[in-house]
Parts: sequence; structure tokens; C-alpha cells
Amino acid sequence: MAPRRPSARPRPSFQQVVGLVLREVREEAGLSQERLGHDAGSGRTYISQLERGERGPSLKTVFRLASKLGLSATEIVRRIEAEVDRGGYRFEG
Repeated sequence: MAPRRPSARPRPSFQQVVGLVLREVREEAGLSQERLGHDAGSGRTYISQLERGERGPSLKTVFRLASKLGLSATEIVRRIEAEVDRGGYRFEG
């Protein structure tokens, strides 16, 4: 009997990809979730939910977060697009 291969990791959802990028840019900016949430008027819990892919940000939220992170919304979307282009994600529903 052949050895059983470990199952492949499930591909992240699009929202999870967005969350991974948001976490990356927040950490690069040296901000905690609490600080970013406060500065953006969103709260730490909401930032945490975004980063875990439990919620998806509106376009308005992307602009607001980008401003607080010292980036353009275009740069955040570009980074999300680069992750999507690499594949390995899934669109829900």
C-alpha cells in the first residue's frame, strides 16, 4: 500500500488574499491593528476581521486605510492583483 500523501492546503479565498496584503502593508508601516483601526476610525476588531479574510473592505475603506498606511489605494490594489495573478486563490460563490 502506497504511503498517504498529506492533503494539499486549501487555497485561500479572495478575501483572505486581500487580508494577507493588508496585514503585510500594515506591518511594513510599523502599525499595530489597534493603531491602524484607531487612525482609520474602524477599530481593531474590524482590522483583525479584514486581515483574517472574515470581512471584505469596501473601496472607501481601502482608500481610508491606504491614507493611514502612507500608500495610495492603487498600490494596495496592485499588490492584491499581484497575489491574484500568482494564482492559488479561489473566488467564493
